[in-house]
Amino acid sequence: MKIKKNDDVLVVAGKDRGKKGKVRFAYPKKGKVIVEGVKFIKRHTRAKAQVRQAGIIEREAPVSVSDVMLLCGKCNHPARIGYRMLDDGRRVRFCHACGEVID
Repeated sequence: MKIKKNDDVLVVAGKDRGKKGKVRFAYPKKGKVIVEGVKFIKRHTRAKAQVRQAGIIEREAPVSVSDVMLLCGKCNHPARIGYRMLDDGRRVRFCHACGEVID
């Protein structure tokens, strides 16, 4: 999975298309990420021993990785991501649009 926690992403599909946000959580095995301010759902919850309030709670739901694109820090456009080996042996992500190293 080419998107990690704390990456800035743009939603490219779904009802929240066009929204930008930061990745809060990444679930590589499921291929999903949770993005701040995107895909709010409502959950009806029951009170639990003074820990959690009862009622309807809005929270963010996971979004498929295929529905988001990473925003490049240099060109500030959504870009496809590739991997490249540096001279010191590190494997880093880079932007296909401008060639800038992201990591």
